[in-house]
Amino acid sequence: MASHPPESPEPSPLDSLWVRTAAPAVPSALVGYPDGPDLTGPEATRPTLPPPPAPRPAAAVATVAARVVAPAPPVPSAAPAPPATASPWVPGTAPANGQTRPAPPATASPWVPGTAPVNGQTRPAPPATASPWVPGTAPANGHAAPAPPTTAAPRVPATALAGDVLTVAPSTRPAPRRAVPVEPPPRPRGRWLLEWVMVLLVAVGVAFGVRTFVVQTFFIPSASMEPTLMIGDRILVDKLSYHLHAVHRGDIVVFATPPNENAGPNVKDLVKRVIGLPGDRISSQGGRVWIDGKPLSEPWLPPGTITTGIEPQTVPPGKLFVMGDNRSNSQDSRFFGPIPRSLIVGRVVIRIWPLSALHIF
Repeated sequence: MASHPPESPEPSPLDSLWVRTAAPAVPSALVGYPDGPDLTGPEATRPTLPPPPAPRPAAAVATVAARVVAPAPPVPSAAPAPPATASPWVPGTAPANGQTRPAPPATASPWVPGTAPVNGQTRPAPPATASPWVPGTAPANGHAAPAPPTTAAPRVPATALAGDVLTVAPSTRPAPRRAVPVEPPPRPRGRWLLEWVMVLLVAVGVAFGVRTFVVQTFFIPSASMEPTLMIGDRILVDKLSYHLHAVHRGDIVVFATPPNENAGPNVKDLVKRVIGLPGDRISSQGGRVWIDGKPLSEPWLPPGTITTGIEPQTVPPGKLFVMGDNRSNSQDSRFFGPIPRSLIVGRVVIRIWPLSALHIF
């Protein structure tokens, strides 16, 4: 058994007040052990209580009592504290002490189109319309250029790769329809023959008209125009030009054989060069031709050509004096006189044969 502590004087009321405020509370399980737990039995595991405090001196107790009984000195007035400012409230969190959640904005009742707005209702502003944009100009404020039309990518047939060979899948587009040629019905044989006859008649008529009124070919049978035209040459004669203008000096002309000239039974036309025109005074002197008292320049003759046998005369109106370029071997106006203009067939314009001697006059 444990020994008892020494006896202490009877405590005062102040000591009990001090014990109630300063001493720790004793668990109820230990109330029956005023002298402390028995450490030899099963209670050895119970907690040990602290020893009671020593009694205070009488002077200390009097001081504490004076402090308790004496009134407290007046507290000087202080300046009012500034109002507390609440910390801002973070949306999405619960409000803490001093934080206030702002009131939600007032929402007006919706306005029904077609009715007059009432209290709290607001009519929405009409949508802003932009002025039209003129193509070819830069868009201004409020203008919006229309988006360019989208062009679809060209359709490409589906393809599949088989090894190293590219295989094109058949297209689902229908193949274009090809026009089937329709053979015309066979024409009757009589109609075909008639068409050919008509073509031949038209060709002959055109050739005859051209030969009679436009152009005609002639064959040179003699040497009277050498060296300008040789025997065997073929010439093309223009029959239309002298209906449009007069005959010029130096022209090579084809004319019908004069009545007083005997050129042979097969010769119907002659070819000569025009030397004298109507009204010219023509003669030959010193191996040259003289016209109106002046020698005639004849660049178409070879150098050294001598002209003789022209009796001085005046060419009558409506007639022409003609001679061949081969002055020493030509039957011309020196023998049968000036020819009437009406006998002229046309003017020689080109030698067409031989091709090696092709020449335009």
